[in-house]
Amino acid sequence: MTVQQNTTVQKVMNITVIGCGTIGAGWAATFAAAGHQVKVYDLNPASGKRLADVWQQALPVLQRIGVCVEAPQPPSWTDDLDEALFDTQFIQEALPERLPLKLEILARIEDKIADDVLIASSSSGLSPSQMQAEMRVPQRLLIGHPCNPPYLMPLVEICGGAQTAPQTLDRAEDIYRGLGKSVLRLQKEASGHLVNRLQAALWREAVHLASQGYASVGDIEKAVTQGLGARWSILGPTAIFHLAGADQGLAKFLDDLGTEVEKWWSDLGTPELSDEVKQVLIKGMDAAAGEETSSAMAARRDEQVVAMIEKQQSLQRKH
Repeated sequence: MTVQQNTTVQKVMNITVIGCGTIGAGWAATFAAAGHQVKVYDLNPASGKRLADVWQQALPVLQRIGVCVEAPQPPSWTDDLDEALFDTQFIQEALPERLPLKLEILARIEDKIADDVLIASSSSGLSPSQMQAEMRVPQRLLIGHPCNPPYLMPLVEICGGAQTAPQTLDRAEDIYRGLGKSVLRLQKEASGHLVNRLQAALWREAVHLASQGYASVGDIEKAVTQGLGARWSILGPTAIFHLAGADQGLAKFLDDLGTEVEKWWSDLGTPELSDEVKQVLIKGMDAAAGEETSSAMAARRDEQVVAMIEKQQSLQRKH
């Protein structure tokens, strides 16, 4: 199997995805495009159409960014767990963010699979230690959390629980890198992992600024996309401040503005999502979106992120 770009050559695997929501269907498309045989388990009878629709949407994206084999087989849907798990070699769980639901499916899965099959949960913030506490083979469980949508965004963050074996993380990292993903490995558990914690920190202040009338939702969106986002796609927040210190780097920035930054921190808001605040956000987002539908916004996101990834790939090849 030869992947067009950005992926390591690896054997074709039988992959099971548990759950066919936005994340599950996106994961299924990603694995299938890389050449794996993918089955998706979900009891919702609408899942087959959803999976087909996401595959149709994701395939051209995956082809453009170079993480697709020449003739991939589309993922298939089933409502039979035994069928979904037959001869599986890797499981990507993508059920709703409810711990009891995940514990229930983990118990059912473990009765049907070999001891060496890894189970990666797409959980956005649940503790892997809690999830594996009652497992028969807890060493096999890890968090494999994508950014949304999984077929588009390059990053996957992985994290083990208290009983996760080190080789579990190593094997999972190899599998995700084989999809062309950049893998971020947390050194210890954190609620919300890493990406969502950073995202939540920025959004908390965005909610505060909008709810207190400092700026419109639309202008806050622009502050991120036009003021922060372009730089952040190249350098992270600490590197940005490092550059602000010119030749003396971060040390100079901290000497010059560290005290001011601490004042900003102390003034950051701690909003609550009350009904009133929710309405400010909803009405503000509707005004910012104008006549653009959610599907059109998603299509614009996909097109522009793909263009950015293609440009970054081109620059990397030149260097």
